[in-house]
Amino acid sequence: MGRATHSTAGPARVIVSPVPVSPKGKNSPDILTESVGRIGALRLEYAWRNGRTIIARSHCTTPWHLLPPIYLDDTGAAYTLLVNPSGGLVGGDRLSIDMRLGGEAHVLISAPSANRVYRSQGEVSIQDIKITLGAGAVLEWLPEHTIPFAGSRFRQTIHATLEPGATILLWDAVASGRIARNERWAFASLENEIRITTAAGQSLVERYALDPATDLGSIGLAAEWDYVASLYVINDTVAPEVWSRLEARIGLLLDERAGSLLGGVSQPAAPGVAVKILARTAPDLAGALDALWAAVRAELWNLPPVAWRKY
Repeated sequence: MGRATHSTAGPARVIVSPVPVSPKGKNSPDILTESVGRIGALRLEYAWRNGRTIIARSHCTTPWHLLPPIYLDDTGAAYTLLVNPSGGLVGGDRLSIDMRLGGEAHVLISAPSANRVYRSQGEVSIQDIKITLGAGAVLEWLPEHTIPFAGSRFRQTIHATLEPGATILLWDAVASGRIARNERWAFASLENEIRITTAAGQSLVERYALDPATDLGSIGLAAEWDYVASLYVINDTVAPEVWSRLEARIGLLLDERAGSLLGGVSQPAAPGVAVKILARTAPDLAGALDALWAAVRAELWNLPPVAWRKY
């Protein structure tokens, strides 16, 4: 997809230079396009009110679309779907999310479908996510995986800052491409940075840049697999023995799925657990997430798994 054209299922924001007009009043074919892409912003502020979490303030611009939260159990946690009805990102798109949880708020975030990134001849598709958790807040961030199409260029940052006693459960997963179309590891570039920082300044950072066409950005061991995922759970007030129990429990879950999964779990510099997974199929990936998520909810909050509703 070149700079001068923009094809997508949703509306596009296109900025063009002054266009010369012919004597007949029709646009000249010599149109110069300076940039292509949508600039979409989603801002959400949650608060704990009267026994449940509500959206206190919100703002969104195309292509983001905001649905009211759903309450799936009696905990008062607000389940919110991130909806991008445009169908995916094209070169030049710049989407952002700024999410703030007030003290004691509890939010579950997911999406109705995978995040698709389409082919681009040069422009990068960018998604920047900023998360701030107030004291005692809980965020379970569980979006669907990203699918980078052949020739796509994608850059994502997720930066989360936690106040004392806040908990983040953050899941991030990427497919090798459109597997059914034999587009495994055929994207042009993929960059990802996750940073989680506690109130005391302890931090967990994951950063990588992949370019399958070069030795420097080669896929390595992951080339034999079709999905790569990370799960991070961080809280600065949970007792160390709880993290040790959770680490052991997750280790057993990964061992039980040997062959369909390749994974490992450890305790990072920030208080919590870090899990890395390679999966062969989408059902393998989904099954691993369900098991890991259930283990975290049981150990940290003595809560059962959530029955998802995505529509």
